[in-house]
Amino acid sequence: MALKTREDYIKSLKAMRPNVYKFGKLISDVTTDPATRRTVESHARAFDAAYDPKYAEIATTVSSFTGEKIHRFTSLMESLEDIMYNSKFKRMMYHLTGTCTGGTCVGWNALNVMWNVTYEMDKEYGTNYQERLKKWILYAQENGLVVAGALTDAKGDRSLRASQQPDLDSNLRIKEIRDDGIVIRGCKAMICGVAASNEIFLLPGSAYREEDKDFAVACVVPRDIEGLTIVETRRPSDERELENNFDIPETGISQAYLIFEDVFIPNDRVFMCKEFKYTGKIIQYFTANYRACIGACVAGQGDVMIGAAALIARANGLAAGTFMNKIIEMAINNETTYGLGIGAMAAGKKHPAGAWVSDPLLAHTNKVLVATLPYETKRLCQDIGGGIVETGCFPSYKDFMSPEYGHLVQKYVKAGARYSAETRARAARLIEWLTIGAGVPGCMHGGGSPDGAKLVVRANIPLEEFAEYARKLAGITEEMPEPEKKK
Repeated sequence: MALKTREDYIKSLKAMRPNVYKFGKLISDVTTDPATRRTVESHARAFDAAYDPKYAEIATTVSSFTGEKIHRFTSLMESLEDIMYNSKFKRMMYHLTGTCTGGTCVGWNALNVMWNVTYEMDKEYGTNYQERLKKWILYAQENGLVVAGALTDAKGDRSLRASQQPDLDSNLRIKEIRDDGIVIRGCKAMICGVAASNEIFLLPGSAYREEDKDFAVACVVPRDIEGLTIVETRRPSDERELENNFDIPETGISQAYLIFEDVFIPNDRVFMCKEFKYTGKIIQYFTANYRACIGACVAGQGDVMIGAAALIARANGLAAGTFMNKIIEMAINNETTYGLGIGAMAAGKKHPAGAWVSDPLLAHTNKVLVATLPYETKRLCQDIGGGIVETGCFPSYKDFMSPEYGHLVQKYVKAGARYSAETRARAARLIEWLTIGAGVPGCMHGGGSPDGAKLVVRANIPLEEFAEYARKLAGITEEMPEPEKKK
């Protein structure tokens, strides 16, 4: 059966070799450890959605290979409708979790990107990469795999290319090619959802030249593969995660450093091996789709912020309508990034291999907005909530429940007559978490930097074409080329 349940998913994680660390200790079970259980819970809700009539249409689809029902996050996106469901899925998951579920996102995009790129490489080089990829996709669909995606390398000195780094392990690289596979070394950094994933799809983090060909590698590995050490990053909410209380929701995000030390990858899981010429295509296709869809992520979380703002207003004793102008601004921000992402998809086209590729100009424009508008949405949410959500001056759950003085804390936390102190506290903590804690990652640099996106926008502006429109409308008969640069 291709559709897995929450229980199937949790069981699959429990069966994996422990190789995730945080705070200097090995996590024996990612499904129960305080450092990782919340991100597992977030991903588990995607499996719940597959069986919920309200969400099943978004959470599931039919395999283009087998005709069987599968989890949508393992599918090929072959049409405009398919890729629009990517955005719908992301917005849905933020509604259900309030945070990032990278294991249902980046790996999904990676398999679609590599479907197109392997087609092109096979056509030029006579390789059989796409057949290998198809075999793995069928495996992922059959087992309902949660797959993190890893592009970002540690990078090292930003002024040097990968092959020029004093430590070559700063970027993931091919150390050795064997008859039956490859050996890789290096680091992928700040990767979302790894602890909650079954496998990790590795892609090159940059477009490489011939001298950097050792870094041109794409493959997929089990999360618990021998030789891989995963170190979870510290987060502002870590201290609160150690307790079961309303100081932090039951869902959450996780990010990690992936340290590969001579890891062997069998050939059937290798989809690029030194074909440096196509690393640029991977970056091009990946960012076009990812930066179109990421508008749905921030929109989904923005929807939750609107709801949380309404709740805190009521808990403060006010009608949400008191702040309607600010709520309208929040909604406009949400629909701007979501709608521009959909527009990028609609302006895109189907690749000859079969997977959809969004329009890069609109997609990268969307990334710039994703790096700006959500911060305004967060500010407005804090503005509506007041000091209790933004200043950090709010007693902890333990103080709230203290047998000695907790009743006094609750007495003064309570505001409106209709709602309890705990209700106000929960609404306030949720807004704090959405706007200061888990809600911040993914806006500025998630999916790449806004400055990088601006470079793509710049490259896609047909400046001379636009200047020609204006010249003719103005009745200018002289040619007006750009002046030559002064030497």
